[in-house]
Amino acid sequence: MKFLDLAKVYIRSGAGGNGAASFHREKFVEFGGPDGGDGGNGGSVYAHCVDGLNTLIDFRYQQHFFAQNGRGGGGRQMTGAGGEDIVLRVPVGTEILDEDGETVIADLTEEGQRVLLAKGGNGGWGNLRFKTSTNQAPRNANPGQPGVDRIIWLRLKLIADAGLVGLPNAGKSTFLAATSNAKPKIADYPFTTLHPNLGVVGVDNAEFVLADIPGLIEGASEGRGLGDQFLGHIERCAVLLHLVDGTSSSLLEDYQTIVTELAAYGAGLDTKPRIVALNKIDALEPDERDYMRAELEAVVGHPVMLCSGVSREGVDAVLRALKRRIDRAKPGPDPEDDAWRP
Repeated sequence: MKFLDLAKVYIRSGAGGNGAASFHREKFVEFGGPDGGDGGNGGSVYAHCVDGLNTLIDFRYQQHFFAQNGRGGGGRQMTGAGGEDIVLRVPVGTEILDEDGETVIADLTEEGQRVLLAKGGNGGWGNLRFKTSTNQAPRNANPGQPGVDRIIWLRLKLIADAGLVGLPNAGKSTFLAATSNAKPKIADYPFTTLHPNLGVVGVDNAEFVLADIPGLIEGASEGRGLGDQFLGHIERCAVLLHLVDGTSSSLLEDYQTIVTELAAYGAGLDTKPRIVALNKIDALEPDERDYMRAELEAVVGHPVMLCSGVSREGVDAVLRALKRRIDRAKPGPDPEDDAWRP
C-alpha cells in the first residue's frame, strides 16, 4: 500500500428538508386546520479515528464527501426523513486542518476519537408549528437550513516513541532493519527512503516504536531534496536518535546540518531530547573511532554513543538509552533526572 500523509478533502453536510404547508382535509371534518410536518435534518460529516490504517491513501481516490439532504415534511403531520451522515475513517495520529492549512480543527491521537466537521442543516418547520389562537390557518412554512461546504486538510503524523534523523546514507534504514521487524529499502545511494517507516523495537523485554524518516540535506527547510515534509512524523516522538556517518569526511558539518534543519522546521524539534550516535563504526579503526568521537563530543556538548547497524556493535546500548529517555518522558517523577545519561 502506498504511503500518503497529506490529503485535501472537500466535504459538505446535508441541507435540511423544507417544512410542509398543508391542511387537513377529511370528510365530515369542517375545520381540519394545518397539519404540515417538519423537514428532516441534513446529514453531518464526521471524522472517526480507527485502528488498522497507517496511510491516507484512500483519500487520493475520493476527495469529495457529501452527506445526504433531509427530506421535506408532508401533510398529516409527517416529518421528513433525516439525511444519512458521512464518516471519514482516518488513522491514529491524523491532524485535521482548516482550508488555510494551519488552523488545527482536531488532533486525533487515540483510537475511537470522533469529531464533527460539518453539521447538517436543520429541517424547516411545517405550518402546524405556526398555529396560534390568533392565526388558526397559517399558510407559511420554513425552508430547511443549507448544508455547510468546507475544505479541510488531513495530515498524518505517525505515532512513534523515538525517531531517527540524519543525512541520506547515514545508516538509518540499516539501523531500523537491524533492530526491528521493519524491512525498509536499503541501497548504497542517497534517498533510498522515500517515505517514513515504522518498526517495533525490542530491548530488555520491553518494546517501543521507532520511526525512520527520509534523510535531510542542507536547505531541506526551504524545499531542497525531499524537503522537510516528513518531519511532522517525529513531532510526537519522546526522543530523537541522530545518526552521524562515521565514514564521512565532513563529520562535524553533517551533524550541524541536521541541527540547523531541525531548528528551521520548528515545532520544538530542536529542543527535543536527542541522542547522538556515531554510526558505521565497523568501517573504522579503534583509533579513528576515538578521534572522531572526541571531535563530535566537543561540538555536541555531551557524550556521543558508538554503533553499527551492520555488525550490531553498540546497538543494544543505543536502544537501552532510547528506552530510558522514552520512560523519562512518561508522566511521573524521574529518579534519574539529577544527571545526564544517554
